[in-house]
Amino acid sequence: MTSATRPDLLRPATGDVAHRVTFIELFFDLVFVFAVTQLSHILIHEQDPLALLHTVMLTMVVWMAWVDTTWALSWLNPERGPVSALLFVLMGLGLILAATIPQAFTTEALPFALALVAFNLGHSVFTMIAFSRHRPQHTANFARISAWHAVEGAVWITGALVPEGARVWVWLVAIALAWIAPRVFFWVPVFGRSNVATWDVSGEHMSERVSLFFIIALGESIVVTGSAFAQTGLSWLGVTAFLAAFVGTVLMFLLYFRHNQRGGSDYISRASNRGMIAQTAYTYIPILLVFGIVGSAVADGLILRQPTVGNDAWVAGLLCGSAALYVLGNALFSRATGGPWLWTHLIGAVVLTAMIALFPIVEPLVLSWTVNVVLAAMVLKETIALRLTRHTEE
Repeated sequence: MTSATRPDLLRPATGDVAHRVTFIELFFDLVFVFAVTQLSHILIHEQDPLALLHTVMLTMVVWMAWVDTTWALSWLNPERGPVSALLFVLMGLGLILAATIPQAFTTEALPFALALVAFNLGHSVFTMIAFSRHRPQHTANFARISAWHAVEGAVWITGALVPEGARVWVWLVAIALAWIAPRVFFWVPVFGRSNVATWDVSGEHMSERVSLFFIIALGESIVVTGSAFAQTGLSWLGVTAFLAAFVGTVLMFLLYFRHNQRGGSDYISRASNRGMIAQTAYTYIPILLVFGIVGSAVADGLILRQPTVGNDAWVAGLLCGSAALYVLGNALFSRATGGPWLWTHLIGAVVLTAMIALFPIVEPLVLSWTVNVVLAAMVLKETIALRLTRHTEE
């Protein structure tokens, strides 16, 4: 197909479709609902430092695969037939990727690596071709991105073929490449680096898509809580642990969606350097919130199963550490999207981290409610500050 007859696969510059999240994008996200479930179940079933490392690594992989696609879909029009077909293919590859997550470091390393490489190269090469008709600078950008994905892919496949003991080290290199690439503007020898001025991403679209991923992660927290509660029965301790988990999830929702999400969307939509803001605020920082939500979901599930088994440093570390990461992520997101430093969040992150030391004297259920008190204090403070700001503006 020549450039003259090739259909335009890009979103229009103006109008509703320019920024709207489409139904097919939401359908595509269902694969990542499954992926997040697989990630949380690793730590529910294997409670040791190596399982934690594997979960952190795989979460970074899943997040970067999803957010890279989100960047592409900020320009591609999902309602065009070829783009829809791309998303269906990516969904199939994503299902293979998610299905192999539990055994990715052992028996299913090669299927995992091949699915990931095909997923990443598939959308980057497709987007490069889609841009070739109208925007040569964007075509060059995605040629660079495809080159990085090819190098990463070689490392992923190499890691899948080496002995299990060496696999984690090889794959750490692959993850480092994936996370360094955007920060060095996808620099490629001879061709140089990408021009950040061409990263004219839709701020509204990016903000809404990332928010929807947080909903996916929070949804997994609800699923873990509900599943664990169904297994424990309607005892007094079970109900109390269920309420602690549910209240914690609600507070996490409020911390981001009641205060940060709307401000971030408004800020990036007005900014002139949307590309750099999107990279920092919507590519790098959100991983802290995802870690926080997934870790908290696992901790809630473990506490629901054994609410009064004390002296558990593992559960305390997951519970308090995950909440601290989530709060820190909120503070960094606020700053990256033009807001002030949220000192209550920064102090809260320190307090939550210090609370891990309470595990010898405080049972997990009590510690869970204590974490909720800290989160509730931050929600209350930010709510009061927001109302005062609105009153002053009026």
